[in-house]
Amino acid sequence: MKISDMNWLQVEEYLKTDDRAVVPLGCTEQHAYLSLSVDSILAERVAVEAAAPLGVPVFPVQAYGITPYFMAYPGTVSLKAETYLRLIADILDSLRRTGFRRILFVNGHGGNTPGQTACIEWMNANPDCRVRFHNWWNAPRTFAKVKEIDPVASHASWMENFPWTRLEGVVQPDRQKPMVDLERMRTFGPEGVREILGDGNFGGRYQRSDEEMNAIWSVALAETRELIENW
Repeated sequence: MKISDMNWLQVEEYLKTDDRAVVPLGCTEQHAYLSLSVDSILAERVAVEAAAPLGVPVFPVQAYGITPYFMAYPGTVSLKAETYLRLIADILDSLRRTGFRRILFVNGHGGNTPGQTACIEWMNANPDCRVRFHNWWNAPRTFAKVKEIDPVASHASWMENFPWTRLEGVVQPDRQKPMVDLERMRTFGPEGVREILGDGNFGGRYQRSDEEMNAIWSVALAETRELIENW
C-alpha cells in the first residue's frame, strides 16, 4: 500500500504489529526515446506491486539520483554523491524515529549504488535496524530472465521499455544498436558521453514484445516480494 494513501493515524496503527517499510529510489535522466523518469517509474511500480499483497507501506519514490555523466542531455537532474549519501541517511533517521526497523530500498538506477554504503554505515550506528538495498533490475533471477530473452540489453534499450515507460506518440527505432564501448565512454565528460552515445541507448534493440516484458516483470515482482516478506 502507498504511504500517500494513508494518514499518520493509520501508520501508527500499522506500526503496532509491523515495522517494515519500502522506499523506491529512482532518477531523472535521459533514456533515449523513453521517459526521463524511467528509473523512478519502474522502481516505484515494482515496489508497490510487490508489497501490495503483504500490506507493507511503500513511500514515494526518491526521484533524483547520481547521474553526472548525462548532464549534456536536457531534462537530466543529478545530485552530488555527498548530497545523496546524506539524503539516504536522513530518510533512514526519519523512518527509525517514527518506528520503522526493517527498511527495503528498491533501487532503479545504477548510479545510486553508493547509497548501499550509506546504508551499511547507518546500520553500524543503528544496530536495532536492518536495511536492504535491492537493485531490482539486475537481481539474480530478474537479470537471468533478461539475458534469456536477449543477451544484448542495456541502459535505455528494450529491457527498460515497458508499456508504462513509453511516451505516447513516440515511435521506437526498429533496429538493434551496436553496444557502446563503456570503458572508453567512462573516460569522457558529459559532452563526450553525448557525442559517443547519440540518442542515449547504450546498445541493443529499442523494443521487444509486451509478452516478453511481462515475463521479466513477473520475475522481478516475485524476487522483490521475497525480500519484503522474508527477513
